[in-house]
This record gives sequence, structure tokens and C-alpha cells, in this order.
Amino acid sequence: MPDDHRLATELRGRGGRVALLAWDDPGADWDAFDLVVIRSTWDYTRRRDAFVAWAERIGDRLRNPPALVRWNADKRYLADLAAAGLAVTPTAFVAPGDGRIELEGEVVVKPTVSAGARDTGRFGPAAHHAAGALIGRLLAAGRTAMVQPYLGSVDERGETALVYLDGELSHVLKKRAVLGPDEEAPLSDHPLEPAAVMWEEDLVTAGRASTAERDTAEAILAFVAERFGSQPLYARADLLADGGGEPVLSELELIEPGLYLETAPQAAGRFAEAILAST
Repeated sequence: MPDDHRLATELRGRGGRVALLAWDDPGADWDAFDLVVIRSTWDYTRRRDAFVAWAERIGDRLRNPPALVRWNADKRYLADLAAAGLAVTPTAFVAPGDGRIELEGEVVVKPTVSAGARDTGRFGPAAHHAAGALIGRLLAAGRTAMVQPYLGSVDERGETALVYLDGELSHVLKKRAVLGPDEEAPLSDHPLEPAAVMWEEDLVTAGRASTAERDTAEAILAFVAERFGSQPLYARADLLADGGGEPVLSELELIEPGLYLETAPQAAGRFAEAILAST
């Protein structure tokens, strides 16, 4: 990923010694590193348990830390945030063995362990049969599905993504809608990479956040910091506007988020400095 190489250059320019390794590389000597920072691990969703076990072996040298990785690797974390009274997109979860869920209006369906829009679809009322079929495929594979209302504001306003480094807002992104009506995200050529749409050049641009959006994201990060004992080294909070125009969280990315460092001057340098300060 270009972000990873840009970050490595900034770290080396500040005296850091850097290696880019796959988390499941059998030849990697993880004990040789003072710090391990997770980046473009698009494949962890297919082997979540193995990935979390690897994170726990790395221990307190890992950023973000293992307990946070375990929690964020399954999007049922949204239920924890909602239970804490935080502004989250309403989400229903359907696990294997659960009863049938009734779909209402336009919905988004995806697995709770997912990244890069894989196995994700948007379905209007006339396509609820297709939504049910996707849910069925996920359940048949032993996965848990999540169903959210499609918030139409994304079609006009896009999604606002706020990137935080060591608890401080670094830059803001504007993401256009990924899916069209009654569409499932087309896959990339590689089975472990993000859906093909995630590579489109106009998907993400530099953006701005309102005061309400900042307040929403920072309340969520404050909850995370209190629960896990420290601020995440890096976080991306993806926000949409609900029916009343208020910001709600769609996803909180703490494991492999695309940070789009090229969209903001000095963002890669800020990330490098945050990494070195955390050793």
C-alpha cells in the first residue's frame, strides 16, 4: 500500500529502522522489534482467530494493542458503543441459529468480521430477497451478519472519516457512497483484497468535519480510551448523518484502516512521530 511505504520513509528519516512484514510470515522474528504497528492486513478477516492469537503473542509491543484488536476485529463492538449511549448507526446482528430477521426499508448487509467492503450489499425493499440470500450465505459459512438501515444522506453528503493519531485529530476524509441501489460490492481479482470499488481513485478525498462530527468521534474515542486504558495510536471514525442530520458512527477502524496520508500535508510525518513516541 502506498501509505505504508510513505510512512516507512518518514520513520527512516527520523532515525527509525523499519521492516514491512506480513503478520503470518513464518520467517519473521517478531522478538527483534521494539514496536509492531499493524497496517494493511486485509486478509485477517478470513482468519480472525489466528490473527488475534498472533496479536496476543506480540503483546504490549503491538499497536494498536491486542485487547483493542480483539474487540475491534468483530463489528459487534457497535453494540457496546450503543449500550454506552454513543451515537451509532442502528444495527441488528444475526448469528447462525438465530431466528429470521424482518427487513424494513433500504438496508445494508455485511458480515461482522469484514474489511474493505467484501461480502457487503445494499438492498431496497424490492430486493429484500437478495438481502436474505446474502444473510443466508454468511450464516451458512458460520459467520454473523449485521443489518443496518441505508442512510440516504451518504448519496448527497458522503461519509465523513476523521483520522486520529495518538488521540489528536490529524485529518478528515470525505468518502463517497460505495454501493449503488440493490448492489453487492464487486470483488477484486484477489480473494483476500478489498472489494474492487475500494481502489477507485475518486472514492476518498480530503474533507472537513463539523463540530458535531468531531464531538461524536471524540466521545467514542474517549469511551475506548477509558475501556482499554489508553488512547489508540491510530483510529479512523467513519460517520454518516442520520435522518435528522445528526452524525452517527458507521464503523470505528482501529486495526487496518486506510488513513489516506497523501490527502493531508505532514500526515505521514505526524504518524511517524506518534509511532516513535509510543516506543
